[in-house]
Amino acid sequence: MFGLLLQVPTAVNDLSATVPAQTETIPTEYKMSIFELASKGGWIMIVLAILSLIAVYIFVERFIVVSRATKHDASFMERIREYIKDGKVDSAKALCRGSSTPISRMIEKGLSRLGRPLNDINSAIENVGNLEVSQLERGVSVLAMIASAAPMIGFLGTVTGMIRAFYNMSMAGNNIDIETLSSGIYEAMVTTVAGLIVGIIAYIFYTIITNRIQKVVYLLEAKATEFMDVLNEPA
Repeated sequence: MFGLLLQVPTAVNDLSATVPAQTETIPTEYKMSIFELASKGGWIMIVLAILSLIAVYIFVERFIVVSRATKHDASFMERIREYIKDGKVDSAKALCRGSSTPISRMIEKGLSRLGRPLNDINSAIENVGNLEVSQLERGVSVLAMIASAAPMIGFLGTVTGMIRAFYNMSMAGNNIDIETLSSGIYEAMVTTVAGLIVGIIAYIFYTIITNRIQKVVYLLEAKATEFMDVLNEPA
């Protein structure tokens, strides 16, 4: 009896020794970089990257040009008024040439028309002002185009990505797995997000530039009116 009781723990120990110990496996988290994620979008990401570079270039270049156009000497019109009252038209023109701003070029055109009817002078000033504004708006329409086209190009990538996913599904037959569909779904989602990002940034750039150009337009109109008031002042 005692012999049997002593043999039971020995059997249990032998059984536990034969069973391998089970270790818990912890899945490792895989982090994908932004460049790896962008590469999943295919060739459409190259188009969106080019559009984004164009948008950044136009914004920086136009921002610098428009910022220069808004800078002017506060005493400029007062000096023009004094030169006109003193009959020093050539000195007023020289002051305009030295400033080299949209305002000075507009006023210089008006000075070159002195002696003609005021309506002709006003028309000449407005024409120069319109030309200056059109120069400031150069390239801004491209920003508007990118803001509209980028989301549609991203949607094109969505369609091509889903077509690719369904094609892979049809070719896989009964051996469909998530890896078969992942490439097409990656392309669809990544291009959609990239297109929206580029479109939103381009729209923000477009809004900033157009608002600053509008300020220049108001400034030109104010200075043109001030110049015409100088000419209408009694001698």
